[in-house]
Amino acid sequence: MAQPTSTDAPGSPSSSRSSGGSGTPVTGLDTVARAGATPDVAQPWRELGLREEEYGRIREILGRRPTSAELAMYSVMWSEHCSYKSSKVHLRQFGEKTTEAMREHLMVGIGENAGVVDVGDGWAVTFKVESHNHPSFVEPHQGAATGVGGIVRDILAMGARPVAVMDQLRFGAVDHPDTARVVHGVVAGVGGYGNCLGLPNVGGEVVFDTVYQGNPLVNALAVGVMRHEDLHLANATGAGNKVVLFGARTGGDGIGGVSVLASETFDATGPAKRPSVQVGDPFAEKVLIECCLELFGAGLVEGIQDLGGAGLSCATSELASAGDGGMHVELDTVLLRDPSLSCEEILMSESQERMMAVVRPEHLDRFLEVVRRWDVETSVVGEVTGTGRLVITWRGEVVVDVPPRTVAHDGPVYERPYARPSWQDALQADTAAALPRPTSGEELRATLLRLVASPNLADKGWVTDQYDRYVLGNTALATPDDAGVVRVDEATGLGVAVSTDANGRYGYLDPYAGAQLALAEAYRNVATVGARPLAVTDCLNFGSPEDPDVMWQLQQAVTGLADACQVLGVPVTGGNVSLYNSTADVPIHPTPVVGVLGVLDDVARRTPSGWRAPGQALYLLGATRLELDGSAWAEVEHGHLGGRPPAVDLEAERLLADVLVNASRDGLVDAAHDLSEGGLAQALVEGCLRYGVGARVWLDELRERDGVDAATALFSESTARVLVSVPRSEEVRFTDVCAARRQPALRVGVVDEAGGALDVQGLLSVPVEELRAVSTATLREAFGG
Repeated sequence: MAQPTSTDAPGSPSSSRSSGGSGTPVTGLDTVARAGATPDVAQPWRELGLREEEYGRIREILGRRPTSAELAMYSVMWSEHCSYKSSKVHLRQFGEKTTEAMREHLMVGIGENAGVVDVGDGWAVTFKVESHNHPSFVEPHQGAATGVGGIVRDILAMGARPVAVMDQLRFGAVDHPDTARVVHGVVAGVGGYGNCLGLPNVGGEVVFDTVYQGNPLVNALAVGVMRHEDLHLANATGAGNKVVLFGARTGGDGIGGVSVLASETFDATGPAKRPSVQVGDPFAEKVLIECCLELFGAGLVEGIQDLGGAGLSCATSELASAGDGGMHVELDTVLLRDPSLSCEEILMSESQERMMAVVRPEHLDRFLEVVRRWDVETSVVGEVTGTGRLVITWRGEVVVDVPPRTVAHDGPVYERPYARPSWQDALQADTAAALPRPTSGEELRATLLRLVASPNLADKGWVTDQYDRYVLGNTALATPDDAGVVRVDEATGLGVAVSTDANGRYGYLDPYAGAQLALAEAYRNVATVGARPLAVTDCLNFGSPEDPDVMWQLQQAVTGLADACQVLGVPVTGGNVSLYNSTADVPIHPTPVVGVLGVLDDVARRTPSGWRAPGQALYLLGATRLELDGSAWAEVEHGHLGGRPPAVDLEAERLLADVLVNASRDGLVDAAHDLSEGGLAQALVEGCLRYGVGARVWLDELRERDGVDAATALFSESTARVLVSVPRSEEVRFTDVCAARRQPALRVGVVDEAGGALDVQGLLSVPVEELRAVSTATLREAFGG
């Protein structure tokens, strides 16, 4: 889509562009009356991303051609990003497979700005993860920054105080010439916006892979806390109630923004929709947060909606659609940064730091008094009606008159064709079993160091040190621990843990299992710190839905995730789907990011990922199998991707989580670290590096019990495994707990002195400081500083 200007707005009658429709463009304002009188006027529906049948359906709904303003609204709201038109048929599984038992703690589920769960003692927590992928490639800093800002406003719109953020970042090859541009911009955007808001960034992932070269993934998660009675929903009810727009002024940045940008594949050989990326102001958002919380506390808000993707088009139509009547809005009253904007541009703008509230007339003066005190600009733009219609006027003329549900919720739904790719069988047959594995101690040591230095296993401090992890004073654990832990209630110590995980390599090998493995790892990480897993959010990142291979991957991933949630008893509370992550016709690996939230009765009992006390016993929980397909070892040592990912054992994950939560609560473990990428070797390295304390490890019993060689024992990525350190005084109690629950547990080592070495007896020994030097050098050498 060409970048619109004030004299050539998308769909405006002065525009001469037309790839669909017929007739001659008219001059003057395109009102509803004019639209009814000029049915054959040319309209640029194709440039706005609509299909011919979609444009025809709009005409059928309205009984006439749409005005240019209506066309703008439908185009952004029916975009892939906003309407989920290619994924809805599969996403329904999340609701269909949610049992009554899974709803026990669920206060708000899929369909609102964010899910809300009851965490006890009258407290509720809301959390959600969303993507800002395409904008972050076009303009990395602002794309990432506004991704953080948008998800924080989703949390705020539920009535909660935002208390933490996390991010899942995926970039191209670490040594590609363009990767540094994207990395520097994204990291600065995430850190700068979150730090200015005063929110701790408590975790996430940073992954490098050539498949993300032209489509980096920037997924942002936010967590908010509220009392049960503070819950707010996005609806416009009560005829006569006022509709108030407050926050930043509306500008020309982000016209169509993520709603259109995220609905088309990047293609260097053809036209691409690349409108302006939104521009964020974190200081304005911080003020907006405090202003909203005071408004909520005073009971001055009936309904509220943030303005993110699709801007005013979304806020007005969704509020009206979810309400019990209609809405009338006077667009002239919207405060503008650029007075030359047309009505279509105002409706499509995705300018940041804006909220829309529904306010009772008797509360309006107090509402305006509060926002004035916070120096937040505000305009009363309309009121709730009983007409069942969304009516918008511009300069005294009606430019929009639509049934709001047809814009916000009843858009097109496609059952796109999908089929298992013809190449999938050959991919899975190409296993890592035949790849040569190291056998001697010298070979194992060299392999270990290469893995530790690889971009995806190396220390991420270059990234995470740019984020504030402890602001607000309620962070109990953060990166590099397995999950972020935040205190909710100072009086009782009640807190929540959050972890986000994904593995695109696993998803490529088997999208059904790959989604389940992402859930299993996040679930395990939350349990590892001592929290009881409670709820799930997800961000499903895939290629073009017009590719049957990609649609099969999406269908498999959604089905796998829904099935696994049912087994683990954790409901999906909401999330996001990001499609068209392809460069030309080459899609990214299927990358379903899964976030799990858990509850701790007292954050003082949380369990860190590294050991500190010499003499403590190291136990490996779980069984090790020959599972090297898709592993970090196969990638780093052989550049290989084939076979099947590690087997999923959800019952084993449930058992393991139960043991970990109880052991943490009862003080039986001092440290716990899950085994995932890099296997036991990487878990040992990270456990040593966490506090600079060494370990002596032996593998003979493990190799004999599980029937594996030394390389497999060290580098296998079998699931449902955790490494724990147990105080000497608690070994008997701990092993009794494991035995009673039939949890496999094997003593594999002992914690050594501070500043010592990782010593795998009879095979290799590496000083902790050498491990640290190797691990920290990779990203600093790649990106400087």
